[in-house]
Amino acid sequence: MTVRSERGSISLLAAGVIVLVGVMVLATADVTRALTAAARAQAAPDAAALAAAQEIVEPSGEDPAAAADRYAVANGAQLVSCDCPAGGSEAVVTVRVEISGLLLLRSGRQTTATARAVVDLTGAGS
Repeated sequence: MTVRSERGSISLLAAGVIVLVGVMVLATADVTRALTAAARAQAAPDAAALAAAQEIVEPSGEDPAAAADRYAVANGAQLVSCDCPAGGSEAVVTVRVEISGLLLLRSGRQTTATARAVVDLTGAGS
């Protein structure tokens, strides 16, 4: 009866576990980056919609869409659309944020978010 040597089998198992843990760490980092981008994508249109609404309520001479764009860019986003006519009663802003620095997935993915700010000049909301 011949006894096979199993010497080194634990090393192969350990190497496999290390590779699996490494892939899990990279996937967790990608998910974290995506969630961070999604949070930024929601904060940016909120600020942009409020800036456009402020420009509608108290015009400074700047176009509400330009104010929305300025705030979107300041929050790391790109303005996709702004339905915020001067003299209107609401501002609806949509922005896009790129998810960059992904480790496992292909970079260049994007997320979008929309926010709406309503102008209440009647004082009913106070």
